Amino acid sequence: MKILTDLTYKSECFYHCHDIMHLLKVFFNDGTSSVILYRIAEFFRFIRIPFLGYVFIELNKLLYGCVIGRHAEFDEGFVLMHPVGVVINSKVKGGKYIVLESGVVIGAADNGLPVKVPTLGDNIFIGSGAKILGDIKIGNNVKVGANAVVIKDVPDNSTVVGIPARVVRVDK
Repeated sequence: MKILTDLTYKSECFYHCHDIMHLLKVFFNDGTSSVILYRIAEFFRFIRIPFLGYVFIELNKLLYGCVIGRHAEFDEGFVLMHPVGVVINSKVKGGKYIVLESGVVIGAADNGLPVKVPTLGDNIFIGSGAKILGDIKIGNNVKVGANAVVIKDVPDNSTVVGIPARVVRVDK
């Protein structure tokens, strides 16, 4: 169940453990209910009742100012630390264990058709206000600094910062 994995991973991020007490703290933490609404919408899309999924997507916008497109896909371990201002295009695909801070935008770089958006690998942290735009690939084990604007592929095991973003560190 992805929701439980999301909560467990967020507990690991915040408290470096995931016992029941810390899971309860995380459950009532900023961002968790936004991820739960996204997962419920994803469930209704999966069982082919997209209208109900749409209701939960709209509720997420209304309550938290968080726009996650109806067809966006994230594997287990999806964490929103603070959902306000997060905008994710409906075509975005993300791997496991992705953490987003507030104000992150992941989407298309132009208005062309078909829409071309980023693909995210596993174990990614994206800092506040970062923008990841266009038909690019973000590798595994990547950190994106706050307010970075990523418009080119990012290799595995790296840290990117700046406008436009550039690699400042590569871990082996």
